Amino acid sequence: MTPFDVIILGAGAAGLMCAQTAGHRGRKVLVLDHANKPGKKILLSGGGRCNFTHRHATPSYYLSHNPHFAISALKRYSALDFERLVQKHQIPYHEKTLGQLFCDRSSQDILNLLLKECEAARVNIQLNTHLISIQKLNPSSTAQHFILDTSQGRFSATSLVIATGGLSFPTMGASPLGYHLAEQFAIPIYPIKAALVPLTLHTHDLERFAPLSGLSLEVIASCNGQSFCDALLFTHRGLSGPAILQISSYWEPGDILTLNFLPQLDLLSYLKAQKHTRPKASLKTLLSERLPARLAELLCSDPKPISDWRDTALSQLAQQLQKFEIKPNGTEGYRTAEVTLGGIDTQAISSKTFESFSTPHLYFIGEVLDVTGHLGGFNFQWAWSSGVCCGQVV
Repeated sequence: MTPFDVIILGAGAAGLMCAQTAGHRGRKVLVLDHANKPGKKILLSGGGRCNFTHRHATPSYYLSHNPHFAISALKRYSALDFERLVQKHQIPYHEKTLGQLFCDRSSQDILNLLLKECEAARVNIQLNTHLISIQKLNPSSTAQHFILDTSQGRFSATSLVIATGGLSFPTMGASPLGYHLAEQFAIPIYPIKAALVPLTLHTHDLERFAPLSGLSLEVIASCNGQSFCDALLFTHRGLSGPAILQISSYWEPGDILTLNFLPQLDLLSYLKAQKHTRPKASLKTLLSERLPARLAELLCSDPKPISDWRDTALSQLAQQLQKFEIKPNGTEGYRTAEVTLGGIDTQAISSKTFESFSTPHLYFIGEVLDVTGHLGGFNFQWAWSSGVCCGQVV
């Protein structure tokens, strides 16, 4: 049996960040993962460019049943701290939109950064290793608190860190292991669901919007008191794009989604003005000047001139275009979800150390916890922040 100071389950963003932090403190660290390569989701992220953080990553951009939990970690290891680490490794990057930071070249740069830091900290990373069982030892009898039986042998550790992530992207090796381990140690878990995920539509809506597949435009998507102004993409399965991914974290089955197709315009005032200045223009023509032609045609194909429209009818049309209601029938699920919403109850975890209150020396970090960020680098920042704060104490 090989003893370690720290064993980390999961060679993803949070696990590798925790590993290098603990290793640089002189701790003997082992990272175990069942995958054949580390950081698979890192490589996939941001369209291969890795949106590695957001400059404005504050707790208000995270969903959790315990909204105060993320405050400490995000303050102690901020987006600026990780940005400085990227600069240290001379990785070229750029700000894309409103604080979102992306690699200029490839997501591989961020993974290489983590692996170089782990190598410098003498971290052991063992892949293709499947966990068989975990045994918690009596702390009074030995300095080692856990024994792990795996497909590659038996290991022991003083501290055990669970960084196994959520269920999103199962083809990348996602598994429910972290939740099962929490259950083993009687740690409560909130229900989980796919989040930051495209929404699917009922057959009648799919047929109606079929001509719009591939079309993208800026909208405001609203549901359950939350609104996001960003791009919407019509697909052959339903609705996608950043605005939809964002609102999906707040949407529940049966909810109505409201879309504003002209978020930068007081449409009714515009139409009334056009009625006076261009009375012979058709509504279809006027809307095509403000909307993609295919969408304008779908929503208003009436060829008669705007002068023939009563103001009450224009008001109804403006309402339809700026408060368009649609009821999705579901999501595309974990297959395409960016993250998993819900997870391990953070009331059971220290916000300073990420240690379980009920099981000393057992830690949980990253996506497996009930902390889920908005789209745009926030979830990576949670991985970095939780990983560092845990790595400083294990």
